[in-house]
Order: sequence, then structure tokens, then C-alpha cells
Amino acid sequence: MRKMLLAVSAIALLGACAPKAAETEPTAPDEAVEAATPAEIHESLMVFDSHLDTPANLSKPDFDIMADNPTEIGSVQVDVPKMDRGGLDGGFWVIFTPQGPLTEEAYDAAFKAASARQDEILKMVADHPDAFELAYTADDAERIAASGKKVVLQSIENSYPLMLDASNLKTFYDKGVRMVGLIHFRDNQFGGSATDFTSPDDTGLTDLGKELVREANRLGMVVDGSHSSDASVKDMIELSTTPVILTHTGLKSVYDHPRNITDDFLKEIAAQGGVIQINAYSGYLEELEDSPKRRAALEELQSEFEGVNPFTADDETKARYMERMQAINAEFPPPRSTFEKFMEHMLRALELVGPDHVGMGADWDGGGGVTGMEDVSFLPKVTERLLEEGYTEEDLAKIWGGNLMRVLRQAEAAKETTE
Repeated sequence: MRKMLLAVSAIALLGACAPKAAETEPTAPDEAVEAATPAEIHESLMVFDSHLDTPANLSKPDFDIMADNPTEIGSVQVDVPKMDRGGLDGGFWVIFTPQGPLTEEAYDAAFKAASARQDEILKMVADHPDAFELAYTADDAERIAASGKKVVLQSIENSYPLMLDASNLKTFYDKGVRMVGLIHFRDNQFGGSATDFTSPDDTGLTDLGKELVREANRLGMVVDGSHSSDASVKDMIELSTTPVILTHTGLKSVYDHPRNITDDFLKEIAAQGGVIQINAYSGYLEELEDSPKRRAALEELQSEFEGVNPFTADDETKARYMERMQAINAEFPPPRSTFEKFMEHMLRALELVGPDHVGMGADWDGGGGVTGMEDVSFLPKVTERLLEEGYTEEDLAKIWGGNLMRVLRQAEAAKETTE
């Protein structure tokens, strides 16, 4: 269905192969072949997102990946009908585990949670074989996209579940994980986070974190530096034998937030062959303020659950917290950034390092989405805007998936043949 050559290309090819007429009349203006529209160009591309948090929805009783679920910005933005409308062929589906205590009991619980999340991804594919297919390599991904099925690559966000043994990564690799993000909101056993304000800014990788980078290289996996401190990412770049990717990140020169990176650091990552995939998480795109009513409701929630970590609490407490949080979001929606601000980050990155080192990682279903790009059905707007800015179809092919596949292939090529 998707990924066919554009009609204009086919016509040009036929014209080149046909016998030349003795005499031909100049083509009248109204007979000229029309240029492909932005929508047609978008349809012709292999479109991937590097960070789909959609697996978090798979166990919800009111969510159906095959149905056109009502869009909820930040939490329900990806399903097959929306992917079809937006031309999204797939990408990396995330196994995310919130950061918890660095204790044996908590490690064990996190490992079980991550394993269960991976099983949910595998079940989604098994339950809908006509719609999805697992990809283990870049070649797989391109073949699946060309077939019309949705590509399911797997990644880990926060390696906390790997406990204190980097070799545990192979357990997830054997079931399809091909990219690993070491750190999330807080420092963990592998290194420093960009947003853990209780530790020094220059906290880099621990010895265990360095061992995990080496293990990822050995297995042929991509290393993801999103959420990691600058010092941790620098360690990754120094250690990794293949390019490091930032799967959902923005630019400090557009908005100075700890989750974003400086222009110079982006150039350093690009020089190593790495890629930045631009995030659409509103709070990382620009300064936004909650309304007074929302602030009051959040303060009341915090007071009610004082001393409780809702991510590591028991199931009943977690359910009550999430129910209250959803009610607050429904009554007092969080402020949202805009499509134009998202594009400002993307265009700045393209200006700095060019289309060989920029891609899309909007953080769908994990908090991403902006006004004007509320779910994945709006992705053609990005193509249209990039064309308006003068980027070519070749550039777009890199931005939408080519760069991601290049980095994956480089990781595959460096894989050690003995395990």
C-alpha cells in the first residue's frame, strides 16, 4: 500500500524508456506533469518515530490499538487508524520503567515490570499479525514498511530493570530490543540524569554504566542518551564504538531546559555520527505556566499523597493517584506548546548539523504532543513545513527514518560475532 514510487517518477521513467518520436510538439502548460504534493511526498516516505510510549496503553481495558481511540494529548495518540492517517510506518516501541529505589527488592520488581511490558508488545504483534511485524534489523524494518505493515522495533527507556548486571540486557535483546536508554528522570545505578537536581551536574556514567555501553555495543544495539546528563552522554560518546542517538530531545538555544542540549554539544554528537530526534514534550519546548486553578489542584494532590512515590507505590495507591491526576488534567488541562515551537527546535537542529543528523522522536503517549500536532495523524504537517523551508525529498527521507536506520545498521555491523 505504502512506499510506492511517486507517479511523477514513474512517468519520467516511462518517458526515458520510450522510443523517441521524430518530431514532438512542446508540451502545453496545462499538459505538464504536476509536481507531487506534500501529502504525496509524505506518503512515499518511510516514516519512523524513535520513541513511541504506546506500550503503556496496551494493558488498559479501554484502549484498542486497532481502533480509532479518542485522542488525549500526552497519553493516547498512537493507534493503527491514526498511524494510517499520519503515514507513520512504525518505529521504536518503548519498554519504560519508572525509576525507583536502588534496592534488591525494587530491582526485582522493576525487572518483572519491564519483562511484562515487553510481553505486551510481543502480544500486540501476535494478536494482529496482519497489522504489525517485529523487526530485529534495519533490513527487517524497511521490508516490513514496504509491505504495508507497521514496524515494531523495541527499545528500553531507563535501564533500571537490568539491576546490577549489564549482561541482563541480553535477556531483552533475545526478545527483540535493539536500543537501550540508560537513565531517566533520576540518577540510577548506571549514571547521572539530566533532571536529578539532588546530584552534581557533572555526574557521568558509573563503572556499571560504562559496562552497559560496552555490552550494548557487543550485542549490536543502539545507545540512547536521552534523559542522561551531559556528562553521561559524553561518556557514552567516548566509550561507544558506534554513534549515540538522542531519541527525544530538544535544543537549549531555543529553550534552556536541562533535558535539552547546547548547540556545541549537538555538533559534537553529530561529529561522532549521532542523531538528535526532536521531542514534542511541551515542557521541554518552551516556558509554560500552569493556571492558578491547576496549580492549586496539583498542590492538593501532592499534599494528599505526601511522601508517596506514585510510580513505585502499591497498585491500589497508584490507581488512586492516576485517577486523581486524570481528573485534574480533564478539568484543568496542562498548558501546551505549539507546532511552531516544535518546528523551531527541529529547524534549529537542521541549521546546526544538517539533515544527516536530525529525526523525529516526539514522545507520543509519553507526554508529547502540541497544539497543532495533537497525535500522529498530524505528521504530514512536518513534511509540508520542511518542504516550505527548502528541504528536499532526499533530506526528508533521512529525517523521517533514514538516519535512524543508518545508526541501527552501524550498531549491527559492530556486533561481536561470538556471544
